[in-house]
Amino acid sequence: MQIRADLHCHSYFSADGVAPPEEMIRIARQKGLNAIALTDHNSCAGVDYLESKGLLRPQGTPIDGFLVIPGQEISTREGHLLALGLRLPDLHGILAADAVALIRSQGGFSIAPHPFDYFRAGIRSRTLDALPLDAIEVFNAAATLRRSNRQAFHYAKARGLPMVAASDSHEAEAIGTAYVILEAEEFSVTGVLAALRKGSAKFEEHYIKPQAALRKTWHNLFRFRHNRVSVSSSRTR
Repeated sequence: MQIRADLHCHSYFSADGVAPPEEMIRIARQKGLNAIALTDHNSCAGVDYLESKGLLRPQGTPIDGFLVIPGQEISTREGHLLALGLRLPDLHGILAADAVALIRSQGGFSIAPHPFDYFRAGIRSRTLDALPLDAIEVFNAAATLRRSNRQAFHYAKARGLPMVAASDSHEAEAIGTAYVILEAEEFSVTGVLAALRKGSAKFEEHYIKPQAALRKTWHNLFRFRHNRVSVSSSRTR
């Protein structure tokens, strides 16, 4: 069956996200998607929340024709890394290589998001080269500079890695601005990950609107400021 999935979405369980998880599902449905991955920063609290509300099944099957894929965007020591298909604790500061190994050991799927967008903690090529990644995000709808998407595409092609496109939405309306179209044998988390591994995904690619990009930048600045204040406070205790 054909599955349309946005694999990089943030809810208000991310420090820089503003979207209620239920609203994310509603908007995704409206836009014709039948799956999203919830990839909050260093947290799976949103995944647990959706399960408690009966909107996500732990066995990885859809509810009312819609699938939520558990995931997380990990802030590794070298940059951001997406983990799909599993729940993880807060791994902030872990080595990227250790994170990839952990994801693989638990049957998950690792993706380097916005790898050449150094304004947004993309993992640099000297680290990427040594990582046994499952895929590269070659189109990020919120890219700071669009050339970073082109760099990611050429990098993935040179390594022969599967490619994905995603919105990196931090508000509900941005969901589905970019997504993958997969042919899967099974409509489930297992089926989506198996289809991704084949490396034959098609993409729908659009950039988020300038207003949304500005809001995202603002939320990022707020997150960075919040993190600096937290670190400073902890040092004075």
